[in-house]
Amino acid sequence: MLKEETRRELEYYFKERVSFDKIERILYSHDVGSIPSLVQNILGNTECSAIVQPRNENDLINILKLATKYKINLIPRGKGTSGYGGVIPIKNGLVIDFTWMNKILEINEKEKTVTVQPGVIWQELERELKRYNLALRLYPTSAPSSTVGGWLAQGGGGIGSYEYGWFRENVISARVVLLNGKTKEFKGEDLDLISEAEGTTGLISSLTLRVKPLESEEVIGVSFKNLDELSNFLNSIDKEKLPLWSISFSNPEMVDLRKKMPPKLEHGIPIHENIPHPPAEYFVTLVYPKSRSEEISSKLNLIIKNNNGNIIDKKTTEHEWSERFKIMKIKRLAPSLIPAEVVIPLKSLGKFLNDIKLKVSLPFYLEGMLVKTNNEPAECIILGFFIHDERKFSFNLAYLLTLRIKKLAQKYGGRIYSTGAYFQKDAKRIFGSKRLLKLKSFKREIDPLNLLNPGKVIQKNSLTPLISLAEKLESPFRPLSSILKAKPREKFESRRGIPGDIVWYAYACAQCGYCVHTCDEYYGHKWESHSPRGKWYYLRKVIEGKLKLSQEMVDKFLICTTCEMCNVRCPLELPIETSWAMLRGELINKRKFMTFPPFEIMSASLKKEGNIWASYRKDRTAWIPKDLKSKILERGEWGYFAGCTASYVEQDIGEGTLRLLDKAGIDVTMLGNEENCCGLPMLVAGLWDVWIENMKKNIDSAKRKGIKKIITSCPACWLSWHTYYPQWAEKLEIDYDIETYHYSQIIAEKIKEGKIKFSKKIPIKITWHDSCHIGRAGGIYDPPREIIKAIPGVEFVEMEHNREEALCCGSVLTLIGNPPVAHEIGDIRIEEAYKAGAEAILAACPCCEFQLRVSADKMKRDIKIYDLGHFVAKSLGINMKDPTPYALSMWAVFEKMVFLMKPEGMADLMIELFPQLMDAMPGIMKSMMKFMKRLPSPIRNVMFSMMKPVMPKMFPVLLPKMMPKVMPHMLKAVEKRVPMPQHMKEQMPDLMPKVMDNLMPKMLPSVIPLIINPLIEFIKYKW
Repeated sequence: MLKEETRRELEYYFKERVSFDKIERILYSHDVGSIPSLVQNILGNTECSAIVQPRNENDLINILKLATKYKINLIPRGKGTSGYGGVIPIKNGLVIDFTWMNKILEINEKEKTVTVQPGVIWQELERELKRYNLALRLYPTSAPSSTVGGWLAQGGGGIGSYEYGWFRENVISARVVLLNGKTKEFKGEDLDLISEAEGTTGLISSLTLRVKPLESEEVIGVSFKNLDELSNFLNSIDKEKLPLWSISFSNPEMVDLRKKMPPKLEHGIPIHENIPHPPAEYFVTLVYPKSRSEEISSKLNLIIKNNNGNIIDKKTTEHEWSERFKIMKIKRLAPSLIPAEVVIPLKSLGKFLNDIKLKVSLPFYLEGMLVKTNNEPAECIILGFFIHDERKFSFNLAYLLTLRIKKLAQKYGGRIYSTGAYFQKDAKRIFGSKRLLKLKSFKREIDPLNLLNPGKVIQKNSLTPLISLAEKLESPFRPLSSILKAKPREKFESRRGIPGDIVWYAYACAQCGYCVHTCDEYYGHKWESHSPRGKWYYLRKVIEGKLKLSQEMVDKFLICTTCEMCNVRCPLELPIETSWAMLRGELINKRKFMTFPPFEIMSASLKKEGNIWASYRKDRTAWIPKDLKSKILERGEWGYFAGCTASYVEQDIGEGTLRLLDKAGIDVTMLGNEENCCGLPMLVAGLWDVWIENMKKNIDSAKRKGIKKIITSCPACWLSWHTYYPQWAEKLEIDYDIETYHYSQIIAEKIKEGKIKFSKKIPIKITWHDSCHIGRAGGIYDPPREIIKAIPGVEFVEMEHNREEALCCGSVLTLIGNPPVAHEIGDIRIEEAYKAGAEAILAACPCCEFQLRVSADKMKRDIKIYDLGHFVAKSLGINMKDPTPYALSMWAVFEKMVFLMKPEGMADLMIELFPQLMDAMPGIMKSMMKFMKRLPSPIRNVMFSMMKPVMPKMFPVLLPKMMPKVMPHMLKAVEKRVPMPQHMKEQMPDLMPKVMDNLMPKMLPSVIPLIINPLIEFIKYKW
């Protein structure tokens, strides 16, 4: 572990960008590979000592100076997407997380080059290059998450390597910080000292790449029935020197396995898509610029024909091409993969794959890519896998199959793909003798103490003798390793209180990181424990008994915008957000962990008055204008469900919706003052008992009104009525036959039918914010856009991220759990609107509008936020009041309540109430305290010091008895801190006791350490 002096210096330089947290250290101490238990035992403790996040070259210089001063091992980490242990801290030390060195520094259109920081993600770089009509020459199959600097450090080839070779050949220069704190630019042959060195020779601070003009592509899919046909076809292409850009292929086992993927789940419902698949044969994907079609087509068709190839239809081929980043999708069926990645000469491909069939009985699943360097014969990168189960001891023996594949590759002039922590003895084959000597000499010169990523690439570690022994044992153990299969299962039994489905998904997670950088919580909090990948890995450790569930991590499962971006990004199509929702119910409802405290106030208000805003039920329909109130039916087939925020805070939403429905000729009934909150806040907060009770009331009210079709304006209400109510009704055996619509769906249709005509031109440039709860969760993208485009005078512009890729506003649990992070997330969305040139943002979600208004106010952004219904009504000549001032005033109340109800806020409140708490203490305790005060000073001090370990046990027992006497004083203290509106202030005497009863037993363990010393000081000197 790091010395205290070292920790202080790291905190001085990096502040919140350094972490010593135990859980964080575990999450940053692995890569995508599952390490066999025997290997892990030999490696020992691979936790890092801390993680630091540099943002620029100067930060790297400071890190290296500290490393030299205190002799700290440094482990550079991009996104950890390799599986050879290159980022594992096998000798502990400081992990350098390059995530936030992610700037694109310069794009040179004329020279067709780009200069970037090392943490830039490939997919994001490609997106930016398109703005300049440029494209990447090549990219890895992990492009949605891996980094540019990581690929140079790791080395390798990928998509596009048939034309452009290995990545190293496309790098013009790399700027590197050396261990002495000096920087050096590596070019030409000197790049050999950086490429594939995995950070053992220096830390990359920036690099310059060659890029290419952006061109439309032609994608051809061809299948072959046997290995000879595949091999002859690929060799013929290489011999003819066809100018293809990329060539990749799959074996029949891989093609067939992809067909067996379970259907995608959306909120627990299987979505059976009609996905086209090629036949279970060798499948080749050929890609080239369309500008070369004339040069390529006839020759290619002849080669395909001569080798009995079958050209696959366009739809199937395009689907296969779209799946190129999902190689690890097969892990969905595993739950564990044993990787076997090698490079072999193309001419030996047939013999190599045939040998695998003959000598390995376990199915070998592979994706291959061709790499062409200058005029030399092409090579094949084989990304191969065996399916297994890491929880079984047989996984250790099955891992020997990696060595079998390596031996077969070497037999045919090939090599292992990378060194990492496992294959230093193969460095000569990978680098070549001359380059290896040069690399070793440079390493000795600049890092004599081996502080830079020790035990990797060329330096031996504790695994080196084990690997040597395993290679000798591989042959005799081969039959056993091939026989010991792991039977895949789609379901796991529950473990340590974690539901079986979630256990399965935790192990199935590929740890690829696709979900990480687009997760709101990750880019808001900036640590792995807030990412879906980090949470899955944490759950594995809980399941294995190596970690215990803590309130801190429960909070991280809670703090989520529920945006479902992770579901979209996951190449395995794991139902991530749905799993978190299930887990919250398990942890909060069943295991009685604490939810975010403000939800306890919302819960109490909901139970009492049917809403989350601590407003009165009698005022629920006060917002409805008189001219519309008379048109609302007593009973009817169509019902409008306004929701809490539209009823009490942003009332223009409800009025706008009703006026549009009125214009459209839709007669509706409403639940009136019987309407309760849709309940979604309780569901996501894990308060399932409140959710169920509330849902039943709404369903009963709708039935009494004769409602068969519910219209909502709030996407959360839509999601509740459309998705969650029917699911829970089925579970609880409640009759439910109500259809659900968002009003934009209805209004868009009526506009098309000509039933709504606009009378007012609105000259404004506007953009649309896709709400997560009707967008990704509901697929409602077009109706709002059709409405906006129909309004005269409006210039509609899209934000960069829209529809399925739309960024979240940052609301829901995040806004309650950590408001400053929510504001940052919201500001990122607002910045996109600025970049699109929009003067205003339109939305249809009360929560989104509320959050964007608050974010704009906090971040001093000058942009209007309009509700869709309000804006459309305006174009019909109907004017409504702007709800922004009232929304901001209500947020001021809730924000203060949020911070008051954190442990620090409650501790501050209790410190103020010490006099009242002491007066409320049972008589015997008061007498004992007074007696202690009168003791001689040395004895008194000893007695009070003995209170510290006793108080955490005493306080939870005493507080419930003391609270009724203290409550009137507490209400005054709360009122002093939170400037509540009158209706809320009036209800606090009813709400606060219930909140404290539910909250304090769970919160006290966090509060007591904050108050114990002040309490002792108070008793000693002030009481």
